[in-house]
Amino acid sequence: VEAISHIKAAGVPFLVAVNKVDKPTAYPDKVMQQLTEYGIVPEEWGGDTIFVPVSAKTGHNIDLLLEMILLLAEIHDIKANPDRAAEGVVIEGELDKGRGPVATVLVLKGTLRVGDFLICGNTMCKVRAMSDYRGRRVEEATPSMPVEIMGWSDVPEAGAKVQACDEKIAKEIISLRESERKLEVQKKSSKVSLDEFFKQMQDAEVKELNLIIKGDVQGTIEALSQSLLRLSTDEVKVNVIHSAVGAVTETDVMLAAASNAIIIGFNVRPDSNARKSAEQENIDVRLYRVIYEAIDDVKKAMAGLLEPEYKEKYIGRAEVRATFKVPNVGTIAGSYVIDGKMQRNANVRVLRDGVIIYEGTLSSLKRFKDDVKEVQENYECGIGIKDFNDIKDGDVIEAYTMEEIPREL
Repeated sequence: VEAISHIKAAGVPFLVAVNKVDKPTAYPDKVMQQLTEYGIVPEEWGGDTIFVPVSAKTGHNIDLLLEMILLLAEIHDIKANPDRAAEGVVIEGELDKGRGPVATVLVLKGTLRVGDFLICGNTMCKVRAMSDYRGRRVEEATPSMPVEIMGWSDVPEAGAKVQACDEKIAKEIISLRESERKLEVQKKSSKVSLDEFFKQMQDAEVKELNLIIKGDVQGTIEALSQSLLRLSTDEVKVNVIHSAVGAVTETDVMLAAASNAIIIGFNVRPDSNARKSAEQENIDVRLYRVIYEAIDDVKKAMAGLLEPEYKEKYIGRAEVRATFKVPNVGTIAGSYVIDGKMQRNANVRVLRDGVIIYEGTLSSLKRFKDDVKEVQENYECGIGIKDFNDIKDGDVIEAYTMEEIPREL
């Protein structure tokens, strides 16, 4: 129903593919009947909507579906000029461990080639490589073709427009946009925490709740941002001043300090420098793995309904230097404590490139062959994690405990 509303609001031509007709219980006429309730009437019944019964499993009528799509495009004169500078839209973006920032772009106009320069918001790209939907390398992409592009300066936002242009022009435009963005976020540097927000709102000191959102995937960030923005009311406005893929960095903390913002991290963690900077600047960094929990916290803060909760107490971090497989025990991580300390029976999370890959409890802690209660910073130790053996060299193990702390408004 939501898709139908969007199609009608946009006024775009469409057809209906009725899938799974290979099943014995398939009844395409029932689907047609149901869609007539929303004003979508098949051509066979005197309407103007093309219906094609198909089976994605067996391939039945897929050729017919493609023919009908081309027919619909011809009827409505849907064309694109391939002999011009490329334009497109970002479908999805992410930060890949081996390839850096990558984005899937749907080409709308022109022809995109390897070596072209692209601008997308405040992000620039020299196209180093492109691959099609099957993962095959391609040298150019024509209109209607989705391609995954490497070479971005940063992860572009999903839904953002992409434009190919000359390298010099691209750099000038990005420089100008970045200057404008910095001017917009320069505000007084007073700090605010989610817990104190309702107090300040009552005193009319805060009319906006500024947020910085970091996450592991661009699509998730977009969904969380839109959900939080919808919480805005006539009296209080939620304002997402920055969002990006990747771990919470010291730069994010500096921006939060300059713009009176709260940092929300989704499925990512702050690095050591960012954590220390946030403590020094008294910046509130909230970390979540479930979207509705972040939404509920912001909603309760706006309504002044924050209740006592468990807060995380950071203990320390250790870097995995080597791994050992012990029979009947599992994988032991030979680690070096780089910050704080490791404590037996603590809660732990395993980070790989700043992204959480596992959360659990520390099952064993040893110094050489002896069981110990804790290991201090700058010492080596052996760490076992309950029910987790996929530990690798370079992973970071973060230890913490949960303390019940009442909210104060």
